[in-house]
Amino acid sequence: MNKLLAISVCAISFFSCNPDSTSKNVNQQPDTFDKKWATAFIDSVNKNFAKQVAAGDSVALADQYWPDAALLLDYSEPVKGNAITGAWGEAIRMGLKDMTFTTTDITGSAAFIIETGLYEMKSAPTTLIDKGKYVVVWQKRGNDWKLYRDIGATSMRPAK
Repeated sequence: MNKLLAISVCAISFFSCNPDSTSKNVNQQPDTFDKKWATAFIDSVNKNFAKQVAAGDSVALADQYWPDAALLLDYSEPVKGNAITGAWGEAIRMGLKDMTFTTTDITGSAAFIIETGLYEMKSAPTTLIDKGKYVVVWQKRGNDWKLYRDIGATSMRPAK
């Protein structure tokens, strides 16, 4: 009996300290919009997104999007579906090493979360590549939340 109790305690400790368990619990949102839940979810996803950028993992970044998602950025046509992996891969090959997000507003419903915020992209801790603002639409399908629309706009003027 003591052995079973010890195994249970270890399993609970492992899963409660496992960063992936937080995101799984966060997916269990109620059928109404809960701003506190949505804020925790967005904070968790944005931290994970930044880690994936730092790791140079364009496949993991693209996995945050639904297959019919669209990435809408300045100076380019809409990027959709599998091309999102290539877009993040290109940004990483161009030197993107660090990305930070500051969420300024969250609203939504049981099926959608709309996040507005500011971003910074850096190639090194002090080398700014771009900064701007964004609006993303998260969509719930089944029990999963992923990006449906990702709209970013630079705040930096083009070089002359």
